[in-house]
Order: sequence, then C-alpha cells, then structure tokens
Amino acid sequence: MLIVISPGADFILVLKNSVNRGRRAGVWTALGVSLAICVHIAYSMLGISYLISQNEVLFNAVRYAGCGYLFYLGVKGIVTAGANLEVMADRQKEVAVLQCLAQGFLCNLLNPKTMLFFLSIFSQLITPDAGGNCSALLYGLYMMALHGLWFCMVAMLFTSSALQKHLLSMEKRLNQACGAGLLTFSALLAIKT
Repeated sequence: MLIVISPGADFILVLKNSVNRGRRAGVWTALGVSLAICVHIAYSMLGISYLISQNEVLFNAVRYAGCGYLFYLGVKGIVTAGANLEVMADRQKEVAVLQCLAQGFLCNLLNPKTMLFFLSIFSQLITPDAGGNCSALLYGLYMMALHGLWFCMVAMLFTSSALQKHLLSMEKRLNQACGAGLLTFSALLAIKT
C-alpha cells in the first residue's frame, strides 16, 4: 500500500490531468495506470520481467523509453502550463478519454521501477505448483485494484469543489511544478544505473 501511495510519476500525471481537464480525465488516467498493472502481472508470471532485468540492452531500452515519455510529458506540461485557464465545468465536455487512458497506461507501463517491483514480489510468490501461481495472480489483481482505487481517489480529491477554486487560482504554477516533477523523474531514471 505504501508503494502505491508514495508520490511518483503516476501520481503527478493523475494530479495534472485532474486539475487541467477535470475529474473524468483524472479517473481515466487512473484507470490507465491500473490497466498497465495487468501487463506487469502477465510478464512477471511468464518470467519475461526476469529476462528483461538480466539483459542490459533490453532493460536500458525500457528505461530510456520511460525516460523519453516522462520527458515528453514534463516538457508538454511546462510549455502548455498557462494555455487553457478556464472553468473546470467547461473542461468536463472535452476530455479525450483514450488520450487520458493511454497516458496513464504508458506512464506506468514504461516505468522500469514498477517492472523491478513486480519482479521482486512475483519471484517470491510464483512456485512450480499451480497454487502459488494462483496466489500470485490474486496478489496482482489486488495490486491492480489498489492502484485504481488510490488514483481515482486522488482524481476525486483534487477535483472536489473545496479544492477547485484554490487549484484553479494557481493552475499555471501547479502545471509548471507537475511538468518539472515529471522532468525530474525522467532525469533520475536516466542517470540511475
């Protein structure tokens, strides 16, 4: 649970989309993050994550793809920070569902830290007998549900009427901070060996 709620690139992206495009966008981004967990579960159970983690070229390809995507999102967040400062209610109509879903999905999928997390967890759970694999699958589904619930709660909280006025008044700075946060995660991912 602590891993899921600790701030990271997924959190920043859900926050950014929620504040900029409304609750619906934040929830779809959260669902994209949660759906990416299915992919992590699948390749962990098949042993592919172990193969990737042991092959430096493949691991670096995943790592740099993740860095590139976070860099793109960060730069886009900073450049467009003050582009659309309008009332939140108007934004609800223009949410590109697939775009938000894809952003959340790719943000989580291309995160090598998530891949290593699932590798470390699933290597402890998967056993040669079918019972161990059933437990691993149930744990994976639990992680998927936990991600979905947490990030949907984040989207709901940051689009609540209590916070809406405050966040809209500092939207440009918040967008710049989110963009800088995504750039920071990209840089840290790039320089980490």
